[in-house]
Amino acid sequence: MKTAKSPASRSGDPVEYWDELLRPLVKKSPGLAKKFLAEVRGAKLTFGNRVHCPFLRPVFLSPQDEQRVRHVAETIAAIAERLTIAALEDKSLFEQFHLRPEEERLVRLTTGYGPASTASRLDAFLLPESLKFTEYNGESPAGPGYSETMSDIFRELPVMQEFEKRFEVHSYPLIAKLLDALVASYVDWGGNTQRPQMAIVDWKEVPTWSEFEILQERFERMGVPVVLADPQELEFDGRRLAAKGKKIELLYRRVLINDIVRRPAECEALVKAYTAGAVCVVNNFRCKIPHVKAFFAVLTDEKNAALFSDEERELIHRHVPWTRVVDDVKTEYDSEAIELLKHMREHQRELVMKPSDEYGGKGVTLGWEVDKKHWESAIEGALPGGKLEKESGRWIVQERIPMRRGVFPYIGKGNKVEFKNMLVDFAPYLFRGKVAGFLTRLSTTSLANVTSGGGQIPSFRVEPRKEARKATAG
Repeated sequence: MKTAKSPASRSGDPVEYWDELLRPLVKKSPGLAKKFLAEVRGAKLTFGNRVHCPFLRPVFLSPQDEQRVRHVAETIAAIAERLTIAALEDKSLFEQFHLRPEEERLVRLTTGYGPASTASRLDAFLLPESLKFTEYNGESPAGPGYSETMSDIFRELPVMQEFEKRFEVHSYPLIAKLLDALVASYVDWGGNTQRPQMAIVDWKEVPTWSEFEILQERFERMGVPVVLADPQELEFDGRRLAAKGKKIELLYRRVLINDIVRRPAECEALVKAYTAGAVCVVNNFRCKIPHVKAFFAVLTDEKNAALFSDEERELIHRHVPWTRVVDDVKTEYDSEAIELLKHMREHQRELVMKPSDEYGGKGVTLGWEVDKKHWESAIEGALPGGKLEKESGRWIVQERIPMRRGVFPYIGKGNKVEFKNMLVDFAPYLFRGKVAGFLTRLSTTSLANVTSGGGQIPSFRVEPRKEARKATAG
């Protein structure tokens, strides 16, 4: 244990203090890393066969940063809901989202309840001097069960117990808030109980199935019965939807609309029950409208300025990167007229291209990491009728934004703890438009997502205890 005169006890920086506590603990307890990984795997914190968290420090968030993120994220989520309604009534606005015909059919099915995105997530980079969001996952964001479970494990670490003597530590109860949001949308739909029979639905082969098992156990502990089901296990008789012999009242849809479109026969019961209003499906299909990455092109295109208030336009300008759908068109950049393709070719190192409707980093092309020939090929492929556009639908181009990096204790080969420089991606979860907690991912590459090989850690809001502040000042 550190003494009152040790460097760690004088440190007012939470990262420095945590690391100063951790280093001697790792040396004294060589089995600590191995035990930690065993707990992570035992808690089902895995993506396929890979553990989510090989790191021994969380991200620390100040109350001021939390409030900054909360205000911006909730404003963007509210705009997303408003634009969803507007797009369904305005053909010219709807066309800017570039949905496929079958997706348009699904989003136009009558629902009449709750928000389009009961659960959503905004991916961001948070730095002391900036906050930029890169995309909005308005459809089926993974990870809240993982995030809270990892928080529980970190709260029990010996280093945390010592850390809490100097800092107040706040966790985020994501699972309870997610359940509250799901049930609230079920009540909006017309449900008459706080404990509806729920089904969490996705393909059995998805690597995130372990999270569904976490959610099922926690939801049932809170009084809501849950079955886990593949879309092919759903049965609809024209009046009721059933899974594994149980009538389903609330369907927490984790199967993506992309898959519903690609595999219609296997998802027929889900779509027919949704169309008939026989079950509450959350998120409903309207969420697809703001989910596509072209949503940020709608936000940042000057031609849409009248859709937003002065305050919203300023917020968008500060926190949403300039984004356009790739096409041979004239547009504006920083209020100046430009030819989009010419701008893309002349400013390659300041731009990134990605499909408007993919996930897991698939297809992302970072202009500063590829040569001119590769970039030109990507541009040609992303244009309407190009090879990439035919494979993945429309593409977007987005300006490069500042990325946050940090040095984290990492458990490597032989359970040896080393300190590695990592990219830090910070993504607030929003349940019915309110920030409930965060997904925080680390990566050695410029793509910070679990699908592309990154890792996940919990986030905590921290602030020095009053007595610690006095000691540090002294």
